[in-house]
Amino acid sequence: MTKNILILGGTGTTGRRIARRLGSQGLAVRTAARTGADVRLDLDDPTTWAPALDGVTAVYLLEPAGQSRTPRLVEAAVAAGVKRLVLLSAHGVDHADDSHPLRAAEAAVRGSGVDWTVLQPEWFAQNFSESFWREGVRSGTLALPTGDGRVPFVDAEDIADVAVAALTEDGHSGRTYRLTGPRSLSLGEAADVITAATGREVRHLDIAPEDFIAQLVAHGTPEVVAGVLTGLLVNIRDGHAADVSDGVEQALGRPARSFESFAAAAAAAGIWD
Repeated sequence: MTKNILILGGTGTTGRRIARRLGSQGLAVRTAARTGADVRLDLDDPTTWAPALDGVTAVYLLEPAGQSRTPRLVEAAVAAGVKRLVLLSAHGVDHADDSHPLRAAEAAVRGSGVDWTVLQPEWFAQNFSESFWREGVRSGTLALPTGDGRVPFVDAEDIADVAVAALTEDGHSGRTYRLTGPRSLSLGEAADVITAATGREVRHLDIAPEDFIAQLVAHGTPEVVAGVLTGLLVNIRDGHAADVSDGVEQALGRPARSFESFAAAAAAAGIWD
């Protein structure tokens, strides 16, 4: 059924991994993003939607932070003939208030009338290697207001494997998978794992939330955005991100990758050199 698959955020952390897997299976895959992808799709510009959706039977969806465009895009996708939707959501959305954009995105997907799967991952392991915290690792100090809070960091490779399964196989429709790693680690423990993998000392420095906000603002982050980002980290400090789920195993029939495996692979690839 899934002959032509559109990957939103096709140049991003999960999207490019999904596209690579689908391509290796010989499937027709089309990446979409504002720039740098196979087709241009801007959630703020509905005129870009129809060309990207033309001939597509399955879509991998994500909702950029601070936006709420997915419900309209879901309507457009279904009208264009899409038969399967896989949404990248996030852990904790079930308990968020109705103003959270991912609440509306999940509701739209579930009410679409076509096959759907919702993925709710925990913090990505790749935050240490590809985005927010990479420079902290390289400098040797992860200065974050997380205290001793713990997170079951999930490998983006696992998220991609689950997404591909949901896009191409039967048996995942109507499922919501909470995706985590196999155990929870504090940021200090994660730093120790990276230290062991790289042979170079990395430590976690716990800082006050207000100091973290001030640092972000000093580097050009808008104060409102800095507050939101800091709130997510304080949730870790407060113990709201520690629970482990078996969503990866439910979807794939195998355990989730460990943080140690992620760190060893990243170190071997020279990510932190």
